Amino acid sequence: MNFNNIEFDTYFKNYPDADGFFGKYGGSYVSPELKKAMEEITEAYFTICKSRRFINELRRIRKEFQGRPTPISYLERLSGSIGNVQLYVKREDLNHTGAHKLNHCMGEALLAKYMGKKKVIAETGAGQHGVALATAAAYFGLECDIYMGSVDIKKQAPNVARMKILGANVVEVTEGLATLKEAVDAAFAAYCKEYKDAIYCIGSVLGPHPFPMMVRDFQSVVGIEAREQFIEMTGELPDALVACVGGGSNAMGIFSGFLNDPVDIYGVEPLGRGPKLGDHAASLKYGTEGIMHGFNSIMLKDENGEPAPVYSVASGLDYPSSGPEHAFLHDLGRVKYDVVDDEETIDAFFKLSRMEGIIPAIESSHAVAYAMKLAKEMGKGSILINLSGRGDKDMDYIIERYGIR
Repeated sequence: MNFNNIEFDTYFKNYPDADGFFGKYGGSYVSPELKKAMEEITEAYFTICKSRRFINELRRIRKEFQGRPTPISYLERLSGSIGNVQLYVKREDLNHTGAHKLNHCMGEALLAKYMGKKKVIAETGAGQHGVALATAAAYFGLECDIYMGSVDIKKQAPNVARMKILGANVVEVTEGLATLKEAVDAAFAAYCKEYKDAIYCIGSVLGPHPFPMMVRDFQSVVGIEAREQFIEMTGELPDALVACVGGGSNAMGIFSGFLNDPVDIYGVEPLGRGPKLGDHAASLKYGTEGIMHGFNSIMLKDENGEPAPVYSVASGLDYPSSGPEHAFLHDLGRVKYDVVDDEETIDAFFKLSRMEGIIPAIESSHAVAYAMKLAKEMGKGSILINLSGRGDKDMDYIIERYGIR
């Protein structure tokens, strides 16, 4: 396939380039001292990612510890309630720890062991990345510090408890809005002091090079599996592919398996309470080019050009930017990025739970909500949704705020 003279059959060989750029997005905007640390990580990753021993170990972990491959489920009742479009979900909620995040956390922790690091450091919003990294740290015998905003700590109490049980040190962040952006700020600051003995395991396809590339590569197992499974199930490719996008790791994971196929691809951002700045976290829809947390992408800015305050009912999506590869695919037109609001999301949460016996994460519910709207527009065909996580972590918050519908 060709979009704006980009050949997708050679896409992964060319993007990112040697400096970590997807077109004009990406790069590594860090201090000279941290740049050396990033170069060390890049060199180590390029060494081991081609290593038979590393690849075989990661495959063994995925099969024996994570429970991969995760299946695809056909949503018969939900599909029938909408019309003639057939809905399917890739069940990352059945990956160990309940979300896609462990796919890159086990890879990052394995890299840390190879590099001789003693600690892993990370941020988390919804808590799934924190739980996944705490799990990986326990598996490999590493220390683990997880930075989390105080607002998200209150919303995601079950995941906070899981992190602590797994042995992680959960560091509460109270600055600013005390959500995901502030957690990233704090984790970066800590890493700057500890980079000789620790590795910062970024939770999405963002941050300075090589993390957007590395996390995408580890998450690509989702797309590779899904493509093969869907063809085996139906004899053909899906007509459309849908995933939620905050930083965008689950989306890049599944998108990567279909970029060179005649499949319409949709990334779904959180419109939250509406289009007013501060009421949503839809950076690709409403943002402009800007640099934060060491990378250039599309971001939401305030009147001073600084990262704007953002909001989403989903803690894992309330980030004022998106991964640089998403910005690149947005500009190319290969992926269409659109939005759903909180009300549509919560409606989809309950519909999937009641009609299919699958309680989705609020983040994943954004993708389900959009797929339901898209199905009505399409009239026929099939849609594959990436169900990036399960909703156990969200139930107390949903019941407290919305009751039982």
